Amino acid sequence: MKSPCLLSIDVIEKFWRQARLWEGFMTKETMGLAGSDRSQWDAALHLVFDRVDGQTKLSERAHEGPLYVQKPFYPEGQEHPHVYILHPPGGIVSGDCLEVDIEVSKGASGLVTTPGATRFYRAREDKGVQTQNTQIIVRERASFEWFPMETIIFNKANVRMSTTIDLEEGGNFIGWEISCFGRPASSDFFTEGSFYQTYFLRINGQPQFVDHLSIEGGTESVLSDCSGFRGNTVSGFILIGPFLDSGEAFQESLRSAYETIDLGESDLTAISKVSDFFVGRYLGNSADTAKRIFLSWWSVLRPLLLNRSPCPPRIWST
Repeated sequence: MKSPCLLSIDVIEKFWRQARLWEGFMTKETMGLAGSDRSQWDAALHLVFDRVDGQTKLSERAHEGPLYVQKPFYPEGQEHPHVYILHPPGGIVSGDCLEVDIEVSKGASGLVTTPGATRFYRAREDKGVQTQNTQIIVRERASFEWFPMETIIFNKANVRMSTTIDLEEGGNFIGWEISCFGRPASSDFFTEGSFYQTYFLRINGQPQFVDHLSIEGGTESVLSDCSGFRGNTVSGFILIGPFLDSGEAFQESLRSAYETIDLGESDLTAISKVSDFFVGRYLGNSADTAKRIFLSWWSVLRPLLLNRSPCPPRIWST
């Protein structure tokens, strides 16, 4: 394991503009070749946040393969750093496996995000699996925010994703997951392939939230079924907690938080308290709308849970 390079935010923004430009040159044919003409490209990232002298430091950072972080930013002061995870290849193809392991030590806190979407490209004809696993441990009286940008699943992708969060007593967690199936704007729909996702949160080893999404592409898939996605292509949820009281006092604020957001006719959204966590969901056709709705709820609940005003990462504005 070796330490990653530390990059300035200007370098990150330049990299991301170049990555978007590169993607524009990828045709359907070259995206298919990406998985068949090159070898497996695994990557792993290990991060540890520690509280030292009243500050949170990124005390351990190690990686294998093309998965990095840059120097933490402190827009909210030294107690709550913002860290960006970078994956220079820009996408995951057949045989690739990404592993992210994060530990937030006792009393520490932090926010981790990515500069842009994760893309699962079309798998090889032999249906090589594309895997991403995330393990997060939040120790006693620690707090962590996990905001990966949306996941785009290309047609004929073969995806396996899992996220596991373990909280100790007094630990707090806020995180979201947004999945986009196909690229409707390019008339490239998710009609073939598979997507299996699990999201599992425990407190002191006891399950508190379990979410499983299983989709097989096809005309009779969950995406098209009236009891499923109803033809929508974007699904997501945000998880915020734990809150030990009923949360009834927050409901009106949560309902009114997104009233200024322009929703489409097909957009469906709701938030409710499940056990000790608020769970908000979105179903529609816009990842940007999902994020705006989730951030409106975050702006209400974050100050109550973490005693911090909303402070979106700068990279989201680029």
